[in-house]
Amino acid sequence: MPQGDKDKYTDKQKRKAEHIAEGYEDRGVSKKEAKSRAWATVNKDSGGGKKSGSGRGRKESHESSRKGGRKGGASQSSSTSRSAAAKKGWETRRHRAHG
Repeated sequence: MPQGDKDKYTDKQKRKAEHIAEGYEDRGVSKKEAKSRAWATVNKDSGGGKKSGSGRGRKESHESSRKGGRKGGASQSSSTSRSAAAKKGWETRRHRAHG
């Protein structure tokens, strides 16, 4: 298999790489670099191309996707995503500590 050949990858892995690459491009990474990073992520998640045969499967790790989602998306700790009750509770505790 020549370097860069994607024949041994499943359709699911190919779709996943395409989707990841689009995300990188949306963040301003060049097309070539985005593709490279996407395939590195797919390889890390699934251990490379899937080989046929009973009992040869490996579990996929989704740590890379979780990390990417946390980096790219809105952070959970921002005050805009917190409920009014949570904000009010924080204000109450803050004033009690100083007063």
